[in-house]
Amino acid sequence: MDKTASGWINGFLGVLIFSGSLPATRVAVGGFDPVFLTVARATIAALLGLALLLAMRERRPGRKDVGPLVVVALGVVVGFPLLTALALQHMTSARSIVFIGLLPLATAIFGVVRGGERPKPAFWLFSATGSALVGGFALTQDMSVSPVGDMLMLAAILVCGLGYAEGARLSRTLGGWQVISWALVLSLPLMAPLALWLMPRSWAGIDGPAWIGLAYVSLFSMLIGFVFWYRGLAQGGIATVGQLQLLQPFFGFALAALLLHETVGWPMLLVTGGVILCVVGARKVA
Repeated sequence: MDKTASGWINGFLGVLIFSGSLPATRVAVGGFDPVFLTVARATIAALLGLALLLAMRERRPGRKDVGPLVVVALGVVVGFPLLTALALQHMTSARSIVFIGLLPLATAIFGVVRGGERPKPAFWLFSATGSALVGGFALTQDMSVSPVGDMLMLAAILVCGLGYAEGARLSRTLGGWQVISWALVLSLPLMAPLALWLMPRSWAGIDGPAWIGLAYVSLFSMLIGFVFWYRGLAQGGIATVGQLQLLQPFFGFALAALLLHETVGWPMLLVTGGVILCVVGARKVA
């Protein structure tokens, strides 16, 4: 299998895992404070990442890698989880799809700025069209509007796009799982004390779904998903593989149909088909 194909497969697996992140966060903030949820998920994932690094006897990053790792940590370990957790107190997970539709475009832009990539003009047409399809479809749904939630989600998309691009650039030399593990470990001295300080006084009122949500975002969203995602971006290109994120909202709808028996209508299927064409087109012309 060539490097590009491997990148797309790894990227696809990463997006599939990330698809459950916002619904899981939405469930988790029903039982946990959003700030505690952010530091707790980072602490749990960091301890797992540290154990993995020690078990594999990985070498420490060089001094030149510390700055970029801090950017990754601020973007995907702290920034995106915290901002989305706060935003989801003001909006439904469905409305957040409007902003997730902008994430591939943000990732591509930061891929150019930080990763030195130069996609062809036709790529930007496919990327913008795909983002417009996702955002347009989400706006047609029955969703409440919150300016505070919208601003928080927009900020989350910007820091996440930067964290994705910076992490993918580092993955070319450090490796995909090593990047997210080291970024988590760097955040541990701050996250662990905050988790202990913000810990709920009583666990009695926290129901099972909130615990499941915390487990998912800690293990899958914060660690396992990034193992595939950063490897995919590094192998296949930040801008091009990043377009797979356009499919993330529709994976979420599919999970809702299968697990929650929600109705999936023809408009969603048609838009999904259009998004798939945009992803394929972006790959062909990049």
